[in-house]
Amino acid sequence: MTPKITSAATLVLILLSAGSVLAQRPDRDAQRISVTVKDSVALEKKDTVIGRPSITHHQLTVDGKTISYTAKAGYMAMKDNKDEKQIAKIFYVAYTADNASKGKRPVTFVFNGGPGSASIWLHMGSFGPVRVKFGNDKGDAPSPPYQYEENPYTWLGFTDLVFIDPVSTGYSRPQKGVDAALFHGYTEDITSIGDFIRLYTTRNERWTSPKFIAGESYGTTRAAGLSGYLQERYGMYLNGITLISSVLNFQLIDFKNGNEMPYIYFLPTFANTAQYFHKLTPDLQSLTPAELTLRAEVFAKGTYSYFISEGDEAPADLTNKVVDSLNYFTGISKDFIRRANERITDRRFFKEVLRNEGKIVGRYDSRFTGEDIDDAGENSTYDPSDANLNGLFIASFNAYVRRDLGYTNDIPYEALTNVRPWDYKPAENSYLDVSETLRSAMTKNPHLKVNVVCGYYDLATPVYNAEYVVSHMGLRPDVRKNIILNYYKAGHMVYVSKETDAKFQADEEAFYQNALK
Repeated sequence: MTPKITSAATLVLILLSAGSVLAQRPDRDAQRISVTVKDSVALEKKDTVIGRPSITHHQLTVDGKTISYTAKAGYMAMKDNKDEKQIAKIFYVAYTADNASKGKRPVTFVFNGGPGSASIWLHMGSFGPVRVKFGNDKGDAPSPPYQYEENPYTWLGFTDLVFIDPVSTGYSRPQKGVDAALFHGYTEDITSIGDFIRLYTTRNERWTSPKFIAGESYGTTRAAGLSGYLQERYGMYLNGITLISSVLNFQLIDFKNGNEMPYIYFLPTFANTAQYFHKLTPDLQSLTPAELTLRAEVFAKGTYSYFISEGDEAPADLTNKVVDSLNYFTGISKDFIRRANERITDRRFFKEVLRNEGKIVGRYDSRFTGEDIDDAGENSTYDPSDANLNGLFIASFNAYVRRDLGYTNDIPYEALTNVRPWDYKPAENSYLDVSETLRSAMTKNPHLKVNVVCGYYDLATPVYNAEYVVSHMGLRPDVRKNIILNYYKAGHMVYVSKETDAKFQADEEAFYQNALK
């Protein structure tokens, strides 16, 4: 992919506009684009001014096709629907292709999860025009200082993009004097993000554009909720939703006494992880991740599910069979399995699978390991796959937003922040399950397509969880065909590896083409 200058000028001007400063950029950055800054559009001037957005113009080439596009980084003022008082300012970065019909070109609204995460992971890791520069094709971070580079896997080739940071994340903040807790909950979050999408769509004249949503992790919870909220509140019907490392039913990921479902649905990912580190017998080591997943699922939903349902009444011969099978699929010692009451939690697995090497495996991506230096047992929160990438993404975004997008803001960019307590109503005294919201939206809008993206080494939202939810939504066959599942040899962030990000981008382009038929 070769970047080109969009103007005949070879020198980047230093422009001051509403407190936004653009400095001449060094070397690689200066060669990438030329930049201009425009005043906020007239519609935005109607709002209380909180810093006009920075508008810059860029050009890149993807797969031999030149794309000229406009980037817009700044705040959207959010107001109370009752008295029109400003209650928050939501930060976003939008990329719009130039010389394209707004009525025909898709627009995709993108966010990550947490709750408490900004959108930089999908923005700088996969979808946007630039990508963090990894240390290798697997996705390890290099030594600092960090850099970013042009992204050959950007989605700009087939859709415009709007990256949204929910209130309290990124640069988004509640208005002074407004309690941030008003945005920290399932319903409150859906409302604020849904209202942002409606306002952006209106101001940028995108009502006739095909509209898509892409969310990762808790962002899939948000996406499912939005499918109903946008449809019911604003009559906004979506064309497609991409659910990356999905969590639609929280019962499947909460290891807790009285809830034994996670033991069943995490097992196939335990097996894939053990295989990755060569802990299984030769017959299992020879299988592909897809084949191993299926083999483990047969045991998990059959013998193991029955064993768990028996509880303390399980007979000795069944218990022995389960111990042997868990050892077979995880490589963990039979002695430990018995001491764990034949129930291996995720946090126990992180530590046990490589105990002999003194290593712990990652929760977000079990292919990544770290030194097992935390003696907090299964309550440890250390995740080597998370620690691997935090510095790379955060430093790269802070540099990119100023150098390339010409946006300046002195407050900290909160890539991950604590938004607890998070209100999970309407799921009082139960587990939040948004699959019914998605089912209802798909039933009322039979043209809505859904792509469920799964990583074989994701121990935060495992593959089998997603499969279970999809197979239990109760959709009619003619609507069920609108859901596809795509699998990757990757973890929670399926895009960090070069091979999987290339496949991810190609699969998504095919998904969009199908949704727009």
